[in-house]
Amino acid sequence: MVTFIIRRLIATIFLLIVVSMITFAVFFLIPRLAGQNSYQLASEYVGSNPTPATVIAVENKLGINQPVDVQYGRFLRGLVFGEHYNYGPSTTYCPPPCFGYSFKSEQPVWPLMVSSMPVTISLVVGAAILWLVGGVTTGVISALKRGTIFDRFSMGVALAGVSLPIFFTGLISLELFSYKWPIFPNVTYVGITTNPLLWARNLVLPWITLAFLYVALYARLTRAGMLETMSEDYIRTARAKGLPERTVIVRHGLRAALTPIITIFGMDLGALLGGAILTETTFSLHGLGQFTILAINNQDLPEIMGVTMLAAFFIIIANLVVDILYAVVDPRVRH
Repeated sequence: MVTFIIRRLIATIFLLIVVSMITFAVFFLIPRLAGQNSYQLASEYVGSNPTPATVIAVENKLGINQPVDVQYGRFLRGLVFGEHYNYGPSTTYCPPPCFGYSFKSEQPVWPLMVSSMPVTISLVVGAAILWLVGGVTTGVISALKRGTIFDRFSMGVALAGVSLPIFFTGLISLELFSYKWPIFPNVTYVGITTNPLLWARNLVLPWITLAFLYVALYARLTRAGMLETMSEDYIRTARAKGLPERTVIVRHGLRAALTPIITIFGMDLGALLGGAILTETTFSLHGLGQFTILAINNQDLPEIMGVTMLAAFFIIIANLVVDILYAVVDPRVRH
């Protein structure tokens, strides 16, 4: 088991390096292959109607006129060790992980992303608990009560949840539960360390809205997995041996059906931690999703690169955790 985890950690580090190469190539290598020179690339960093002297200064400051491999080495060194930037007579040190300085605010990108992380993490983790518990529970009950009214009703609601987009359900929930019936009148983020009760109360509506989409998917997936698993020979053998029905369902049925659930949960959680854009926009929560939208609107390339790398990091780490959980849930993986 330890050897398996070490192998996956090494593969994760290698994959992060590959992602950094791809991200760097998208912003710096592909434009060169498309025919842009270093002067044209630098002109994209200085806004509209720049003077030639300004473009040349940015070109030298960012090292865009250097070979691509030298630029990537500087980019990688900045991520690991930090980077020094020359601004006229002064030199500014950007601590690691350094994604450069924002064109808009002229602040280091990493602290800006860190300030947005608590909102996204609070939103995603709370919703993930709801959709995982609710989806798996509903799916198991529907599979055990196949063809009943509960099964048909729950799968009908699940189909509606998968079909309705978040910006629709979010606006409806705001209209009903925030404006018409002010049960949750103030959907704003409050730090958990500042006021834990207010933090939870203000996020209940976004949690339910985001979880409603995913709980439907997980319920249908769990139901399909349980129906397939409960018809296997080893389930009949377990029942023939006189094991309690609860043990048969939980230890033998649900445990075997959890493998695809763990896979999709890791992917969903990792992707949303990189920014739940629709949910944050609908509820005006200033997390990584809103950070990404503003970076794209401002054409702030350092911020875009930073949030891209961060989202890739979350997805890769989520997949690492999923691989380790495979070995916990299914002993065959350890061999």
